[in-house]
Amino acid sequence: MTDAPRLPDQTVTLAAGGRIPLLGFGTWQITGQDAVRATSTALETGYRHLDTATIYGNEAEVGRALAESGVPRGDVFLTTKCPPHRAGRELETLRESLDLLQTDHVDLWLIHWPGSGSANADMWRAFVEAREAGLAREIGVSNFDTSLVDEITKAAGAAPAVNQIEWSPLLFDAATLAEHRARGIALEGYSALRGGTLEHPAIVEIAERTGRTPAQVIIRWHLQHEVIVIPKSVHADRIRSNADVAGFSLTDEDMATLDALGR
Repeated sequence: MTDAPRLPDQTVTLAAGGRIPLLGFGTWQITGQDAVRATSTALETGYRHLDTATIYGNEAEVGRALAESGVPRGDVFLTTKCPPHRAGRELETLRESLDLLQTDHVDLWLIHWPGSGSANADMWRAFVEAREAGLAREIGVSNFDTSLVDEITKAAGAAPAVNQIEWSPLLFDAATLAEHRARGIALEGYSALRGGTLEHPAIVEIAERTGRTPAQVIIRWHLQHEVIVIPKSVHADRIRSNADVAGFSLTDEDMATLDALGR
């Protein structure tokens, strides 16, 4: 591999017309100066999609890294999330996030996980209001099943643009992917490099045969399924390596092998 990573330029068009890069940089569990440094490295490497959340406690650091990067705000797709215990204070929460992120809008705002009872539908109506006000270009959910997605869609007359769920070859489910595609909802995966994926013999074999890392194989698998993926790391070499996935492709046989791991 060359020293300069070859980043993919693939995007998916979302419900309101926004284009989200399939490769993003995740910031879960990265806080303080580590969050500033890691986000800065990701932007220097060429990532143009950043993912954070209210409960991560790092929106200010992500915002600082973006502001100091010299990368135009319009070139970066920025996601944050609202926890369900902020129900009734959704717009207040979003405005706090915007202040911390040093921006007047996010490109995607997600309900971080389902609440109980009518909270999901009530929150979703507030999310639609935020989109109409221009505070969030696109709105979506995280950790929802399709029955809950259908419930809030019916309640507010608007479907989520994205559902962010835990996803990897070990969790692959063709029906889940098809259900989201049928609803026009982009699937976004998190924790792709956890849960034993990096050590799985089938993934390691493909990595060794292609001269790639297991992480690169897993990220490439997401891209070829057109599933958004947000790997995270605090290590500069891994941040760069995880982005270097445009210079190879997995064969149909490799894709089938990886898909079968979820069965």
